[in-house]
Amino acid sequence: MAAMEVNRLRNVVLVGHASCGKTSLAEALLFNGKVTNRMGRVEDGNTVMDFEAEETKRVKSLGASVAAFEWKKHLLDLIDTPGDNNFFADTFLALEAADGAVLVVEAVDGVKVQTEKAWQRALDLNLPLLFFINKMDRERADFFKTIEELRSILGAKPLVLQIPVGSEEAFRGVVDLVTERAYLYEGDGSGKFKAHDIPEDLLDQVGEWRERLIEDIAEVDDALVEKYLEEGALSPEEILRGMKEGTHSRVFFPVLCGSATRNIGVVQLMEAIIDLLPSPGERPPREGVHPETEEKESREASEGEPFSAFVFKTLSDPYAGKLTIFRVVSGSVSPDTVVLNTSRGVKERLGQLFLLQGKGQKSVDGVGPGGIAAVAKLKETRTGDSLSDEKAPIRFKLHPLPPAIIAYAIEPKTREDEDKVMGALQRLMDEDPMLRLHRDEQTRDIILEGMGRAHLEVAVEKLKSKFGIEVNMKTPKVPYRETIKTEKKGVIYRHKKQTGGRGQFAEVHFDISPLPRGEGYEFVENLTGMNVPRNFVPAVEKGVQEAMQSGPLAGYPVTDVKVRFYDGKSHEVDSSDMAFKIAASMCFKKGVQEANPVLLEPIVNIEVVVPEENMGDIIGDLNSRRGRVLGMEDRGNAKVIKAQVPYAEVLMYEPDLTSITSGRGSFTMEFSHYEEVPAHLTERIIQQAKSESEES
Repeated sequence: MAAMEVNRLRNVVLVGHASCGKTSLAEALLFNGKVTNRMGRVEDGNTVMDFEAEETKRVKSLGASVAAFEWKKHLLDLIDTPGDNNFFADTFLALEAADGAVLVVEAVDGVKVQTEKAWQRALDLNLPLLFFINKMDRERADFFKTIEELRSILGAKPLVLQIPVGSEEAFRGVVDLVTERAYLYEGDGSGKFKAHDIPEDLLDQVGEWRERLIEDIAEVDDALVEKYLEEGALSPEEILRGMKEGTHSRVFFPVLCGSATRNIGVVQLMEAIIDLLPSPGERPPREGVHPETEEKESREASEGEPFSAFVFKTLSDPYAGKLTIFRVVSGSVSPDTVVLNTSRGVKERLGQLFLLQGKGQKSVDGVGPGGIAAVAKLKETRTGDSLSDEKAPIRFKLHPLPPAIIAYAIEPKTREDEDKVMGALQRLMDEDPMLRLHRDEQTRDIILEGMGRAHLEVAVEKLKSKFGIEVNMKTPKVPYRETIKTEKKGVIYRHKKQTGGRGQFAEVHFDISPLPRGEGYEFVENLTGMNVPRNFVPAVEKGVQEAMQSGPLAGYPVTDVKVRFYDGKSHEVDSSDMAFKIAASMCFKKGVQEANPVLLEPIVNIEVVVPEENMGDIIGDLNSRRGRVLGMEDRGNAKVIKAQVPYAEVLMYEPDLTSITSGRGSFTMEFSHYEEVPAHLTERIIQQAKSESEES
């Protein structure tokens, strides 16, 4: 794109709660933009934007998808996003790539949980935004009630541009409060409409809402206020200028309405996107840092600036390879250009560049400032990385994504897949930055973390559909530990084995004592005299460390123990490293058994964000989980509860929190420390560990 054309570009993201109609709205937009010759239906699995097999199966969007189309001499880059909390990280990343948003709200159920989350992230990003009240043709649809919820729940200042003509099944169009014309649709999905005079039964209502509209617009600018007070009216040009200024500065948020599935009101939304949402050139410069000096840098959406971009989406295909979707911030780029990945300090050669239309691709000769494009088979680049001209490096810092909140152990169904599963999961992590993967050092489980059970189930489905690997999902094991409560002095163990020829002989004397919680392990050698040659000391310590891997109660690792090796005996022929290692291991086990061993459990810090009306229920629930509430604070309209809870009690906290708060709660947790398991629970844990050991 040439610099003069940047202002004809609109990068728009559709956001909102699950099932509010974002993908159906995208279908109507693409149909009106002549990208398709018929509107697909989410229920039929034939939409442009929901093209993954898992999306068709679950009948909802599971990731962000992009489609570019031209309309009225403008290029619109449209990004459709998931509304399910399990997949909302993609929504957050898509908001980073957009210059404006359309927040879709149902006319039936109004503002819901993910509506609030999308709204808050748009505010955090200073993103201009339009509201589209969808499903006006449904039973119980209530336009004015939804407007009030935008005020009361979101705290937004709605600028109402339209009022509906008809309601529920009789909904057939909108009255534009600016032009004072009614646009009545055929309602057959064609998007065809005719302009009419305002219906007589709506004249009073239109007059009232138009007066509010003009007053709100006038308040944007002192000159407009003055003219409005003097003359009581504004010209069409002044109204448009005031609407645009107020939308860009987020003084107010224009509201339109319609029905996506019947393609009613969508053309007026398209006009509002072009007239009211900013082009990349009308947005502030994007801030970043120099990758080496960390000094602040910025880039404007200008052709004259050096090339810079960031990656907001990656698609992984086992056959076609990896497709990297990026937003150009400044400058331009063409195929076969070498760029610097400033996030990883490596160079990448860009191959053919594509504009996307769902899973469809259209090759282009170049992409200019503000453009969104894709490139295949970059080797090192991941979601969130920055790309730039080698001579003018910059790294953009995207807003942090929410931490993973649930974990499952992943177990391949066949031995042949054990070696493949880690590599395949790494490929999925390239596509989905909210997946976390690690191997538990204690349990040896492969642990996959994500935003919810559905999120991990989809990852498991993709393992099968894309890589042919089947796995079982198991609740991860709690990493218990064992320790001692009392000191045991003078622990002696002699290892002696004689089978003819050279035998094995070693004797060690230990003092074993507890350490403060979290200290781990300490080995002290206090030998005097020559009873034990010093060259056997490393073997003794190794024997202790190996014995610590399995405690006497339930086989969990032993921690917070000090071992003092102060004496022993050796034989000049039969003593060896192996003999002393065995003796040390058996001596340690004997000493721990006699030093009042106990189980330890991990304690996590948990922060729960809930509506005020759920606060009492959440505190009661945390108490029932053996939690300790540490404090509470306000965060916007929500309450934040901070507590410490045993990890075993919150392994499956996500579905319980969702149930208690009707999906409006969220939480984060991190490891804090270990504490002794209450005596009444110890025996059950020991028996469970023994049963699992026998089964394996």
